[in-house]
Amino acid sequence: ALLAYKTVPGTKKLKKLVHITLQFLAMFLSLVGLWAVWKFHDEKEIDHLYTLHSWLGLSCIIIFSLQWAAGFLTFWYPGGSRSDRASLLPWHVFLGVFLYVLAIATSVTGLLEKSIFMQSAKMIGRFSTEAMLMNSLGMMLILLGALVILAIFNPGAGKIDTYRGSSE
Repeated sequence: ALLAYKTVPGTKKLKKLVHITLQFLAMFLSLVGLWAVWKFHDEKEIDHLYTLHSWLGLSCIIIFSLQWAAGFLTFWYPGGSRSDRASLLPWHVFLGVFLYVLAIATSVTGLLEKSIFMQSAKMIGRFSTEAMLMNSLGMMLILLGALVILAIFNPGAGKIDTYRGSSE
């Protein structure tokens, strides 16, 4: 959804619809995931919200829900005034990128937490295939995060030509 404005062909309205729809789907799936984790913890009698991973995850879902609601009301329906949208847009973009980084951090801490729990229970060894797989997945998530952020802030060929033309 972060890349919708750069990758979806069509009108600005279509790009906005794709962006907000994918964000809503992500929020819905996040809430389903939170419910599943809460249910699992209840069934196994595991405490809730005692790890950094859980705090980051809950913070991410709360801030993301607020960001989605503010974006929907300001940029979609009923929509704010042109000046309100213009003043909110940089903050909306910043918070969106921040939330993406927070989601990556939450995912990586979740992998770390699971690895530590499994190693402590002697379910896997420190250098087992499973441990290396989790470490590799964590590194790939960080690389993906970096590439997505690079794609967001890369102005693209058309804008570079425009900048070059205006400076000559």
